[in-house]
Amino acid sequence: MVACTPISSQNQETAEVNAQTVDLTIQAVDVWERVRKGYAIPNLEGPLVDKWVAYYAARPEYIQRMADRSGKYLYYIVNEVNRRNLPTELALLPFIESAFDPNALSSAQASGLWQFIPSTGTQFKLEQNWWRDQRRDPIASTHAALDYLEYLFNYQGDWYLAFASYNWGEGAVKRAMNQATRSGKTPQFENLRFPQETENYIPKLQAIKNIIANPKRYSIVLPTINNEPYFVSIKKDKDIDLIVAAKLAHMSIEEFMALNPSFNQGVIMADHLSEIILPIDKAPTYLANLAEYEGDLTSWKKYSAREGESILAIAQKFNVSVDLLRQANDLNRRLRLLPMARSLVIPGATATVATSTLKIDRSFKTQGHQVRFGETLVSIAYRYQISPQTLKDINNLKNNKVIVGQKILIPR
Repeated sequence: MVACTPISSQNQETAEVNAQTVDLTIQAVDVWERVRKGYAIPNLEGPLVDKWVAYYAARPEYIQRMADRSGKYLYYIVNEVNRRNLPTELALLPFIESAFDPNALSSAQASGLWQFIPSTGTQFKLEQNWWRDQRRDPIASTHAALDYLEYLFNYQGDWYLAFASYNWGEGAVKRAMNQATRSGKTPQFENLRFPQETENYIPKLQAIKNIIANPKRYSIVLPTINNEPYFVSIKKDKDIDLIVAAKLAHMSIEEFMALNPSFNQGVIMADHLSEIILPIDKAPTYLANLAEYEGDLTSWKKYSAREGESILAIAQKFNVSVDLLRQANDLNRRLRLLPMARSLVIPGATATVATSTLKIDRSFKTQGHQVRFGETLVSIAYRYQISPQTLKDINNLKNNKVIVGQKILIPR
């Protein structure tokens, strides 16, 4: 691994590039050329491929947007694919799965660059809880996706069938193979009956492969993605708010969240063995500023609660909702008194700020909500899975205060 020298200080943290050193025998100008050099899956031909090539070629702006987004992640993905000696076509799957948007969420609740559904994410050890969803983590999800694809290839013995299984499910593909065998056909890709989405899945991938192989032919201009790491990961040994981390790195919260979209709350907790991802040129700035920073790194607190202490009383003491306090500490909803002394996490002002970067669509349909005793703007936002800033903007609120009985609009 390529090392990034950390800055020594009382707030010292270590940074390292999560990518293998590039093989210097590969004289690739950029990452696109490395992708082309690594093609190893037989080409698919046919009318569906032609259809999707024409579709993408007619939308150069769409290809450009996807390719621009891929620049943050593609070097890392290609390096990991190369390290495993896999075909580089695998690195193109996020074009089809998510358009290289780590926040992409499907109607089936598939999430992230590689579009893991919750159950498959759990199967491949991607943490999904109140604090974070590693399906959206570009590093963790890439490792999980390539683990899954390797497994599917070994299970099915064919990359086309592996891709179809990734999209449709290995069991469904196996049943289709058995049906082909019963019909007297060889159980290979071209002889299987697929649902429409899966039928188009590999032709779409082949179309992207063709365009990247020869973009000039289709009047596509790909952005330059240098053959060097874009980001580093930094291990956290202190709790820190997302907005503080972004500030220390001289990044906007939007830029920061593009690389760190897995965090569900406004804080990164050191107890969770978390890492943050920064552009490689921002890491020295972050580490230097962290060393000199004298303020509070987080608005969240730790509280040493006593045995028998009331959860409601603690929430009122720190002006947070009971529900938010329960969520942050994984407390049973029926629990009223703490059965033993323990340290509690007290949510701060940045709770759920991770979603506050989403742009507001003012055409949203709304529903009403009447503020009840003990509720805060943050707790209401969490209940409806939207950001506090969205609530403030929709309701023209000047601050975070709401009062009992107040009616506010909630986007649906």
